[in-house]
Amino acid sequence: MLRLLILFVLLFLFDSYAFQAYATVAASWSDLAKNILTVAYWSVPVLAVGMMIAYVSTMLPRKYKAQFDTLRGILMIAYFSKFLTISVLALGDIWRLLLTSFVGLTGWEHIDLSRPDFILYLAVFLGILSFVMLTYGILRNPFRYKVYRETVPLDTLPKKLEGLKIVQISDIHSGSFRAKEPIRKAIELINKEQADLVFFTGDLVNSIAKEMDNYIDVFDQIKAKYGVYSIVGNHDYGDYVRWSSQEAKQQNFESLKNTHRKMGWDLMLNEHRMLDINGEKVAVIGVENYSADRRFHKYGNLSLAAKGTDEAAIKLLLSHDPTHWEDQVIQDFKDIAITFSGHTHGAQFGLEIPGWVKWSPIKYFYKNWAGLYQNEKQYLYVNRGFGVLGYPGRVGILPEITVINLVQK
Repeated sequence: MLRLLILFVLLFLFDSYAFQAYATVAASWSDLAKNILTVAYWSVPVLAVGMMIAYVSTMLPRKYKAQFDTLRGILMIAYFSKFLTISVLALGDIWRLLLTSFVGLTGWEHIDLSRPDFILYLAVFLGILSFVMLTYGILRNPFRYKVYRETVPLDTLPKKLEGLKIVQISDIHSGSFRAKEPIRKAIELINKEQADLVFFTGDLVNSIAKEMDNYIDVFDQIKAKYGVYSIVGNHDYGDYVRWSSQEAKQQNFESLKNTHRKMGWDLMLNEHRMLDINGEKVAVIGVENYSADRRFHKYGNLSLAAKGTDEAAIKLLLSHDPTHWEDQVIQDFKDIAITFSGHTHGAQFGLEIPGWVKWSPIKYFYKNWAGLYQNEKQYLYVNRGFGVLGYPGRVGILPEITVINLVQK
């Protein structure tokens, strides 16, 4: 309770400081408009406090989790927007403090030490702009599935495999879903492609296997001529949950594996499948999560997964984390033609204008973060993700369905 009380006090001070800008800008408004602004502004911290109390006291029924997550996301962006407002105000006040010190030292009184109006208006503008933009990202973009198409030329591709079509999805994160119908439409987009192969590259859930229970009858509708193949990602192991015992955690993982089976997906855990496609052998290799980042576990064993694939005409690897490609694949497994990854989500925020701009803050953490990459004769494709995590929306980086066609080079 003491920690909560301290947090509430800090929250009040934070909101009070930011409110200065909004109150000053609204000084000339009518009393009614000012009252509406005040109520709207202070309803945010009241909601935030109420949600914290409900969360800590476990008063929130689980069936309202999706609504809770959406409201939490809106509150999160409200405070992010206020943070931008406060940042501008703070920079302005630091400058005023320096000027005040200068006046005190020099005695020069011909300097206006009041807060400039343009600082206040800039602070409010940035706050409102970010709030509107990020709220739109929650309400509109989580289900605006975009089909990204790539043609990959391969030296080693047999003629009989010319035009092989692969659809990839990744990072479903079913624990963040709010509705089923938009997802059904995404499945229709996938099936419309009439793919030879469908790959899912990990992170089926946010935390626990049960998050997927309500969506099995949606994702089991995905069809492909030669099957649907899947792997696990870092969120699928239950590593981010406090379990009562190791046995409970293992049971959760067994449930998750069973979910893949119920959907008709062929889950590969450091394994491979040798497929006969038009008389040619195609190796589909699936590793457990392997990351070059120390924050994530290395469950993956590519040597084990690829053992016995020497006769394949072409090798395709499913590996959740794209850092695996540079850390091991292109170093020690040069016969793997294409690696399919996800994990980054493209940060769910950025700017993409094909042929002009491709930017996201995630690029400062991951060298290969979205789209197709090449190293000599090997390729990596990083899917931008099907679902969302944390921030329950997307701005500039839309949820992705990837369609890759293989051709002879």
